[in-house]
Amino acid sequence: MMNKTIQEALNWASSFLAERELEQPVAEWLLRHYLQMSRTQLLMSLREPLAEDIFLRLNEDLNRHASGIPVQHIIGYEEFFGRRFEVNEHVLIPRPETEELVVQVLERKKAIFHTRPIKLVDVGTGSGAISITLALEDPTIDVRAIDISSDALTVANRNGNKLGANVTFTHGDLLQPLIKVKQKVDVVVSNPPYIPLTDAKTLMTHVRDHEPHLALFGGEDGLDLYRRFMEELPKVLNETGIVAFEVGVGQAEVVRKMLADVFPNAITEIKVDINGKERMVSAFGNMTVRAI
Repeated sequence: MMNKTIQEALNWASSFLAERELEQPVAEWLLRHYLQMSRTQLLMSLREPLAEDIFLRLNEDLNRHASGIPVQHIIGYEEFFGRRFEVNEHVLIPRPETEELVVQVLERKKAIFHTRPIKLVDVGTGSGAISITLALEDPTIDVRAIDISSDALTVANRNGNKLGANVTFTHGDLLQPLIKVKQKVDVVVSNPPYIPLTDAKTLMTHVRDHEPHLALFGGEDGLDLYRRFMEELPKVLNETGIVAFEVGVGQAEVVRKMLADVFPNAITEIKVDINGKERMVSAFGNMTVRAI
């Protein structure tokens, strides 16, 4: 049998995915992974023959993906902020929209604290994508990351070591590790579980059956973790600070009101992501709490 060219294999794989209403870029991601090529290198090599064993591997992995396994679990990583993060069934796969949360935190930190060293905590760190990226992008930030999952922290630690990030990883529930030792921070950032349990049946099988439910679901209405944050944030935030959350679709105004109620002197803000959806909510400035 004559070997297919890379272009022919890519066309075949794209048709395979389209017929099953799956994302067609998966074919390119798999081929780039096998061949260890950048996108530019792959496009420049389209007329070259593809080894038969690589094509058979492509066929096998596409069928695995069609059965519900995320492509990131097949190749073992996801790109975030231009860096490669290991992912598996114990951590949420980082989404491109979360990169915008990181950018917002970096910009807000620069505007409020300028070059002054600060303490920041990333709650529910998962793979460590947010905490590690912040530590690498701004080494003046003293970064701590917390997760309730020991398995997730193992992955985050490996990512931190591979990428050379100075992050302190801590096992614990929300902000409890800081509250217990009465440690204060300047910034709290989190992409907590926010999917309502009532939406579970509507999720794609790649998400519902292969990503950790602990990192996906936030109670019946998806807001359980934000409610807990409102109780714990005043115990850890310094007087001048930043809180930055990622939220689910339709939750932004509710979470903003929660923050405004707890921190009446702070500026609260909702920002849209690249898709025009309200996905980032923050409070910043004077974080003194409402008198009871």
